[in-house]
Amino acid sequence: MTKYENKQLSKAVFVMEDCFFLNCALNDCDLFYSGGDVEWVNARFENCRWHFRGQALRTVQVMMQIGMLKPGQIPLTPPAGSSVN
Repeated sequence: MTKYENKQLSKAVFVMEDCFFLNCALNDCDLFYSGGDVEWVNARFENCRWHFRGQALRTVQVMMQIGMLKPGQIPLTPPAGSSVN
């Protein structure tokens, strides 16, 4: 796992399961998530594009089918300062 600490990251591509973000700001990035463990603490995601694959994609598809998400809507990113494990 790659640790990014106190970084301003722009126009980059990340596989979320391979990264740990600590006190970082990501801007205009492509974020790929497959449903595995993800960690970030005090991270901001601005104008980033989330790409769901595998288990995560199937979960989003089920949520759309049962009306929890609307087509084109993506799940909200937790507030800055929160951590996800």
